[in-house]
Amino acid sequence: MTSICSLIDRLTEISIANHLISERDVIYTRNRLLALLGETEYEASKEITTDLYETLDQLADIAVSKGIIEESLYAKDIFTSNLMNVFLPLPSMVEENFFATYRKDPKEATRYFYNLSQSSNYIKMSRIAKNVQYKCASKYGAIDITINLSKPEKDPKEIALLKTAPPNKYPACLLCVENEGYEGTVKLPDRANHRMISLNLNNRDWMLQYSPYLYYNEHCILLSKKHEPMKLTKDSFYNLLHFVEMFPHYFIGSNADLPIVGGSILSHEHYQGGNYKFPIHSASTLFEFKMTQYPHVNCKVLNWPLSTVQLSGESLDDVAKCTDYIFTAWKDYSDAEADILAYTDSIPHNTVTPIAQKSGDQFVMNVVLRNNRTTAEHPLGIFHPHADVHHIKKENIGLIEVMGLAILPGRLLEEIETIKAYLKGKAEAVEAYHEVWADELKTRYTDCTDVDSLIQEALGDKFVRVLEDAGVFKLNEKGIESFKKFINTLM
Repeated sequence: MTSICSLIDRLTEISIANHLISERDVIYTRNRLLALLGETEYEASKEITTDLYETLDQLADIAVSKGIIEESLYAKDIFTSNLMNVFLPLPSMVEENFFATYRKDPKEATRYFYNLSQSSNYIKMSRIAKNVQYKCASKYGAIDITINLSKPEKDPKEIALLKTAPPNKYPACLLCVENEGYEGTVKLPDRANHRMISLNLNNRDWMLQYSPYLYYNEHCILLSKKHEPMKLTKDSFYNLLHFVEMFPHYFIGSNADLPIVGGSILSHEHYQGGNYKFPIHSASTLFEFKMTQYPHVNCKVLNWPLSTVQLSGESLDDVAKCTDYIFTAWKDYSDAEADILAYTDSIPHNTVTPIAQKSGDQFVMNVVLRNNRTTAEHPLGIFHPHADVHHIKKENIGLIEVMGLAILPGRLLEEIETIKAYLKGKAEAVEAYHEVWADELKTRYTDCTDVDSLIQEALGDKFVRVLEDAGVFKLNEKGIESFKKFINTLM
């Protein structure tokens, strides 16, 4: 086994190269690492060339062998986060560096914070690298496919501990500001190396952080400093637009605020943004229209599977008010012929997924219309992935997927290999829920010379179907006519 001192020296060397510390900090950080590893002696030793993740993994293994931590993934994650926290400034100092850089260039400020979040292993890039990612052609343009492998499976011991662990009251949820520097438990992730940036937008206090799972470039989260539930209001649209005014190289969007069509965390108000061009951002125009109340706002409907109105204008105020006008109208809109009912008794069904960005001097807002009504035929939602695509995607269609990036379950990776073997005649069966799809593929692809491309294309087609199921107005003659009927109520 590589010596503790060699690993400490290597971790220090990496942290200097990543600009976390300087040469002046070497002795201090070395001593803090020795203390965490239960060592009191140091001796310069052989140089090694492990990368950040290999170095941390080996140090965690040593901690297990010395009885400092138990043999479990969550304990190792907590320990390695504590190791990396040694190299990090206090939150106030991170903020000071961030805003000093922001005054020179907003893009450089976010780059500084993003690099810090990766170099400290808060964003675990070694796990994210395991994700399978590619683009697929579709009638709506290229779409993004990700098979998510970055969240490791819990071992049986951890699952048993989770069942007996008491409910946590602090932090109240995974997004609360109290997570910054939190040690972590079997139920809550390690956050010793976690840092946030305080922002004031639209006269409210927010915290900016990066997502530890990083589904796209510079995937950030803007969260309310207060623990309060998601609720879309007129202020929500101002919040989003003020954010892109402050960070014009980022987009930002909000999940819808109702179950089924909302995101996975509705208990804490938050938005997701980043420096990435999603497929929806390249969508073509289906038709344009004008609203007399907002003469300086350009309005169009996008050729996108989820029903989307795009607004743009030079005035932040105009675009925010116009967005709220559409949102308010949509909340009470019903069209029984299109299966759209605004309420069941007093339970609301209509809401939106808003997405903001800057394009030159224009503020742009994509307003995606959502409805979460269920029926006996579609108990998970009329405008939710239907049963015949559940073998690929059954979960809620949230903000990221609305924009055209599929986040598919990790189980698919192994299952797809079985399907490939089945198509080639090297496997007799596939998972029961894939049988219909696999037999269809076998009929369509009798000569599987490039089975990888065929499966990728087929997965892309399935995800397009998922998005089309979620669209409230279908992009056929009847659906477009229904969409125009709603648009006419706005004029």
